[in-house]
Amino acid sequence: MNKRMIAYIVGWILIFEALFMILPCIVALIYKEASGFSFLITIFLCLCAGGPFVRKPPKNKIFYTREGFVTVALSWIVLSCFGALPFIISGYIPNPVDALFETVSGFTTTGASILTDVEALPYCLIFWRSFSHWIGGMGVLVFILTLLPMSGGSHMSLMKAESPGPSVSKLVPKVQSTAKILYEIYIVLTIVQIILLLIGKMPLFDALATSFGTAGTGGFGIKNDSMASYSPYLQTVTTIFMILYGINFSVYFLLLAGRPKQALQSEEARWYLGIIGVSILVIALQIRHLYPSFGVGLHHAAFQVASIITTTGFATTDFNLWPEVPRCILLLLMFAGACAGSTGGGIKISRLIILAKTVKKELYQLIHPQSVRQVVIDGRAVEHDVLRSINVFMVLYFMIFAFSVLFISVDGNDLITNFSAVAATLNNIGPGLELVGPTQNFSLFSNWSKLVMIFDMLAGRLELFPLLLILTPETWRKF
Repeated sequence: MNKRMIAYIVGWILIFEALFMILPCIVALIYKEASGFSFLITIFLCLCAGGPFVRKPPKNKIFYTREGFVTVALSWIVLSCFGALPFIISGYIPNPVDALFETVSGFTTTGASILTDVEALPYCLIFWRSFSHWIGGMGVLVFILTLLPMSGGSHMSLMKAESPGPSVSKLVPKVQSTAKILYEIYIVLTIVQIILLLIGKMPLFDALATSFGTAGTGGFGIKNDSMASYSPYLQTVTTIFMILYGINFSVYFLLLAGRPKQALQSEEARWYLGIIGVSILVIALQIRHLYPSFGVGLHHAAFQVASIITTTGFATTDFNLWPEVPRCILLLLMFAGACAGSTGGGIKISRLIILAKTVKKELYQLIHPQSVRQVVIDGRAVEHDVLRSINVFMVLYFMIFAFSVLFISVDGNDLITNFSAVAATLNNIGPGLELVGPTQNFSLFSNWSKLVMIFDMLAGRLELFPLLLILTPETWRKF
């Protein structure tokens, strides 16, 4: 285990977090808010904690998958703990568990909140909440990969551990170049959305915060009604970009590289868009009587479907009041999630496709025992290791889900609230149903339940394995 390299990377995480906090300091300066001092104190603490680890680069810069998973898990925990300090120091969220819940929800792009009045926060803290979505959307370690010189398979070990989806492929021969391309696409999409929102006369601060939340598919609203008070144009722009951020970024790379045919061959993207289209149509038909016209219902259906399947969590209406069929569809979309290689959460469409094809293959072989069939996606056979990891992932996923629902049930809330709260946190969505619906929040839960859901948010964002690995005694025995 390359302990020195792990410490070096975690140290750089703290340095970059300190740099990121300069932006909310500027916001505090613009709006003349005393809460900006909480960020200055946190910046000092980040530099003091991270500085000693990065002062001298380690001689051995190579590490492999196990170190990569440990590094990613520790980095996200450290990032979240220090990121919560401004809320505690400023006094706006004095309970450390609440502050950690809010911060983890931000970095993991979940968007679940314990705040009952978001608009009561100073602008610098509102900005930090939304900006944490943008940082966590693509992954802070992917950003660091573009800057840190590393060797051998080290880049890929980190990228595999942090990137969402069953597998990670290099867009170009060098992993560092791949990370740069991903961030370039991410930044360009964010800038385009900001411009389009400004054209719709959204205030600059609102446009920045909304774009950060959309890009990271996080969904922290800066208003108590989320996106409901904005114009249909602004809601439509947000709908489109939520869907765009839910597509595998390699599709955009192929389009930019002049390979549109290869991009259009993405089976996952076609299923993703197809599921969105069918869900919008069915829900719009089901809720048409709740709104003045079918067009208005269609607009809200499109926004909520895009928001839930991409695990963004914005809302334009209280879908908790919709009939059972639309609510059931939204609940299923929570589990489906977006595409692998996107900023969205959930199980991922690619995993579901592969699982469905695996079931089909097994059924066929029961009828034809002598046949030899492979699971194929996008014209390529899926390797056995990928199939095995998906099967293990699904088993772990439902085990964590079941135990989480059991653990938070001690608070005495109803089953739908508990079930959807775990679905919303483990899938990094934000709002659930009943007492955690789009007009509610997670403040009703005890500190114990919030800690369980903090674990769920981190586990969901990191695809389970990195977080579970650091909880495995064997990992530390060999450390």
